Amino acid sequence: MGFPVGGAAAGLTTTDDWRSKLAAFSHIVLVANSDAVDIGSLQTQFPPTALFVFFNKVYKVLDRPFHRPSLLISRGQPRGANIVYRGEVGDVVKFFPKEYFLGIMNIRLGLEEKLNPAADFQGAPTGHLDLVGFCRDFYTDGKTPTSGFAIALWLSDLKLPGAIVLAGFSAKRSEKWRVVSVHDWTFEQTFLRLFARLGKITIHGGVSANAYAKLAERFCEIPTAEISLAAAEVLSERLSNTDAEVDRLISLTNMIRSTDNFLRRLKPKFLKRRPQRNAGGQNEG
Repeated sequence: MGFPVGGAAAGLTTTDDWRSKLAAFSHIVLVANSDAVDIGSLQTQFPPTALFVFFNKVYKVLDRPFHRPSLLISRGQPRGANIVYRGEVGDVVKFFPKEYFLGIMNIRLGLEEKLNPAADFQGAPTGHLDLVGFCRDFYTDGKTPTSGFAIALWLSDLKLPGAIVLAGFSAKRSEKWRVVSVHDWTFEQTFLRLFARLGKITIHGGVSANAYAKLAERFCEIPTAEISLAAAEVLSERLSNTDAEVDRLISLTNMIRSTDNFLRRLKPKFLKRRPQRNAGGQNEG
């Protein structure tokens, strides 16, 4: 099987299509848009046969061209991929030299999400993957999976010969990047840690030892169910106290939020960035 070259993602649409390309890599490293990612250090830890998978706004983790085999995941939204309707395709793709860039994988996970035609990605090689319903049987009702979580599970299901590595998947809020509430971060982190302990994936940096397992060893005369109930009791009390403080903060910031909403409504339309339109006849990659 030949090693995939730049543009190899163009026109791929089925799971078998993607498997045939991804099977050539020794490692598939999913890179989260997180402050926890040190991209320079990460590159040195994997061989030239590794594929690095990025998500949407890669300028969160890249500040220069990335000279390693790479793939960009672009999630469909009800309006299509956000890097398209925000006019950021060029800002993102510029980090990937053509000879190393397999291309863009445009995915969707919900029926309301929209896949974009390849032409919308300004000539970048583009493939598609429709994963509607992929996590429906087990994911939290009323929430939607993150792209990274869904792709990690999908790759695991492919049973590829290479290792699947998650880098920077901490789900921690930082001063720079927010944690979107539409996703169930607690569920995803729990699932991924269990998956890692089963050997299905690898979490870069390892999974820390479970302190509660050590607690069970310390109190071996107490059933593990009782220990779980005690932990749940403490967690419930802490959450109740946190809710009370959050309610207090909401009351204190009512005026600030009202002012912010008012100013947002006044924002002139010409200051809102519009999506770039592609020139007619542009290649679809």
